[in-house]
Amino acid sequence: MTDDEGRATIEFIFLGILTLVPLLYLLVAVSVFERNVFAATQAAREAGRAYATADDPVSAEDRAAYSADLALSDQGVRPGQRTLKYVAVSADCLSGAAGAQSLEPGAEFAVCVIQPVWIPGMPGFFDARANTVTGRYIVHIDDFRSAR
Repeated sequence: MTDDEGRATIEFIFLGILTLVPLLYLLVAVSVFERNVFAATQAAREAGRAYATADDPVSAEDRAAYSADLALSDQGVRPGQRTLKYVAVSADCLSGAAGAQSLEPGAEFAVCVIQPVWIPGMPGFFDARANTVTGRYIVHIDDFRSAR
């Protein structure tokens, strides 16, 4: 019997734990990020649908904001931090001019939901506004909709 007996098991367990912890953190961080991506995409889609089916632009913005918040909440994401923008189809969500869009038949525009992402365990000096995900949905107002 030698003095080295049993050390391989201890080294294997130690190295296993040492590599498992960062791997688990990476898995959690990626899942949090993906949850936010899915939530922002779904929120943009629901906001666009709510906007397109409204009767007037004032109620359309309220309906779209409520729909986006509801979709974000369904995915377990804090809805209070999101930004909801309506831009032209060819415009970029981050730099495009935002504003209420037309509900005239045949109109097209994009709905953008910009959601900040907080990765768990990251130090506070990493600004969450720099870590954002964007959901974009192109809305086409029905061609046969009656103009009001």
